[in-house]
Amino acid sequence: MCNIFKVLSLMLVFFISVNISAQDQKKVPVPSVYSNVKYDSNGKLYVDKEGLKIYEEERISSFTLKNLQGNPRGTEKGLSFNFNIPDFSGTLYYGFIPYGDSKYPLPVYFKSISTISKGKTNINLNKMRGKFDMIGWEMKGYGTLGYRVMDRSGNLMYDGIVSFGADGNGFNVIPTIVEGPVVNLPQPKGITISLTTNRPADVRLTVNNKDYYSKNKTRHEIRVTGLNPDTQYDYKVKVGKITQQYHFKTAPVHGGKKAFTFAYASDSRNGKGGGERNLYGTNFYIVKKMMALSKSKNVSFMQFTGDLVGGYLSDKEQMNLQYANWKRSIEPFAHYLPVYVGMGNHEALSRYFIDKQTKTKIAIDRFPFETESAEVVFAENFVNPENGPVSEDGAKYDPDQHKIDFPPYKETVFYYTYGNVAMIVMNSNYYYAPYMSAMPVTGGGLHAYIMDEQFKWVERTVKMLEKDKNIDHIFVTEHTPFFPNGGHVRDDMWYNGKNEPRTWVAGKKLDKGIIERRDQLLDLFVNKSKKVVAILTGDEHNYVRTEIGPDTNIYPPDYKHKKIVLKRTIWQINNGAAGAPYYAQEKTPWSDKAVGFTTQNALVLFHVNGQKIDVEVINPDTLEKFSEYTIR
Repeated sequence: MCNIFKVLSLMLVFFISVNISAQDQKKVPVPSVYSNVKYDSNGKLYVDKEGLKIYEEERISSFTLKNLQGNPRGTEKGLSFNFNIPDFSGTLYYGFIPYGDSKYPLPVYFKSISTISKGKTNINLNKMRGKFDMIGWEMKGYGTLGYRVMDRSGNLMYDGIVSFGADGNGFNVIPTIVEGPVVNLPQPKGITISLTTNRPADVRLTVNNKDYYSKNKTRHEIRVTGLNPDTQYDYKVKVGKITQQYHFKTAPVHGGKKAFTFAYASDSRNGKGGGERNLYGTNFYIVKKMMALSKSKNVSFMQFTGDLVGGYLSDKEQMNLQYANWKRSIEPFAHYLPVYVGMGNHEALSRYFIDKQTKTKIAIDRFPFETESAEVVFAENFVNPENGPVSEDGAKYDPDQHKIDFPPYKETVFYYTYGNVAMIVMNSNYYYAPYMSAMPVTGGGLHAYIMDEQFKWVERTVKMLEKDKNIDHIFVTEHTPFFPNGGHVRDDMWYNGKNEPRTWVAGKKLDKGIIERRDQLLDLFVNKSKKVVAILTGDEHNYVRTEIGPDTNIYPPDYKHKKIVLKRTIWQINNGAAGAPYYAQEKTPWSDKAVGFTTQNALVLFHVNGQKIDVEVINPDTLEKFSEYTIR
C-alpha cells in the first residue's frame, strides 16, 4: 500500500509539474509597451477593457508550410505525401522540372493527377518512364518534380519542389532546394545567393571558378566577394546530386552614371478570379507576369513594398506558407534578378482578442517580439540590408530604458544604393495594431505612422545621402501613401483630414498626430533635400501619380495645427496594382494633382540615365503601355 501511495504521489507531482511547465511556457511575459494585457489564473491571455475581459482567440491553422509541403517520402513505385491533415482532400498536380532546358525552370505538368484523400496521396513515377522521361532520370538515377496542392474546392494551396533518387529498390527523397537559389544585395564587388533546402544539407556555390560553401543548414545565405563591378557572372549551385546554373550581374561602381532600369510595385495579395490569382495568399499569376516583364526589360532590380500576401494571421507557420508561395511566384526570375521587399499592413502577424457578445475586436503585434513578431517573421523569410535602426527602444516613450521593449526593425527598414541612385525603405506598419480600437486600450502602432526612432534614422540617412556626391537621386518607399487617392482616404497619412490618430505606447499616446508626422517627413524630403525625387507607395490597389509641391492642397479646411510650405516639387507614385482587389478613385483636396489614375494591373519602370529619369507604366498582363513621362 505504501508503494502505491508513493507511485500515486509521484504521478501527481509529475502531472502538476507538467501542467505548471506548460502553463509557464504559454505565459510569455507581456511586453511593457502594452497596457491592460494580462493573464488570468488559468494562464489565459486577455485584454481588460474597462472591466470587460476580452480573451485571446487562438487561431492555429493546419495549413502550415511544413504540412502543405506534404512530407514526401520514397516508395517502391514513387513518392508518398502525408499532409498531416486527416480531413484534407483535393488534388496533387505534378511534373518534372527540366533544369537546363529553360532559363526559367518551371514544372511541365504530367497528364495524370493524384487524388488526395484523408490527407494522403501517392505518385507512381514508374508511369513517367520512356517517352515521358524528358529529364533523363532513368539514366541518371535522379530527378526533380514540381507539384501543386489543390483543395477539394479548387483552391490552390501550395507550389512545391522535391528531388528524388531511384535505384533497384525503388525511390527515395534526396536533398532538394525547395526555395531558390535567388540573388540578393548586389554590390559592385559582390552579391549574396540565398536558398533553402528540405533538410540540413551542404551547398556548394561556384562563381568565377571559386567555390563557396554552406554546410549542414536548411537556410543558406552565401556572400560572394572579390568580383568586378557591372559584370555578369555565371553561378552554379550544387546540393546533393542536383546542380542548377544561372547568372547575375554585379552593381555598378558607387556613383556610376551608366543607364539602368529598376521596377516598382506593391500589393500582390490574393485577388479574385480563381486559379493562380489566389495561390493561398498571393496573386501568383500577376506577380509571375510582373517578374517576366521585368526580366524582359532587363531591369537591374525590383523594389516591392508591402502586402505581398493576404496575411492578417496569428499563426507563424501559416504566414510562412503564404510567404513561401509569394517567393515561388518570383523564383524563376529571381534566379537572376534581385528583389528588395518592404512590409505592409497585410504582413500583420497578431494576437487577436475578440468578445463575441459586444463584437469588440482588438489585435496587437504578436509577442514574444524576438521570435513571433510580424517584423521578425518577415525578416526570417527575406534577405534585405541590415543597415536600419535597431528598434524604438531608447525613444522618450520607451517604458524601460534598461531592456528591449519593442520589435526589431532588422531588414524591414533599410537603405541601399545602385549606381547614382539611393532607395530608402521605411516600415509604416511597425508594432502594428490592426484595429484602431486597440490604440487607447492596449497600445500599438497606427497604420501609416512612422515612430520617432525610425524618423530620426530616416532623417540621418537623408542627410548622409545629401552629402554623398556619388548619389544624384533618392527614392523613398513605404507601403502607405502620404496622399491617398482611392481606397484608403479613411486612413493612411490622412485619416479623412484628422490629425488625432497616432501610435500609443504603454497607455500613452505619442506627441505627434498622423498629419503632423506626415508633415515632418514632407519637410525632410521636400524642403531639406534636393535629391529626393519621388515617394513610392502602395496600399491603394491602383496606379496614380500625385504632384507634391507648392501648389498642392495638403490640408483639410479646418486644420488648426502648424502648416508647412513646400518649396519644390516631388512626386508620389502609387502602384498598389500587383493583383490585389481594386479600389476606385475618391475625392480629396489634392485630386487635381493626381494624374493617370487606373485600376489596371501595373508595373512601373524607372529608366535612370545620369541626371535624367524617365518612367514607363505597363500592364504586365496585356503588355499595354498606358503612361510615359519624365520626372527628372
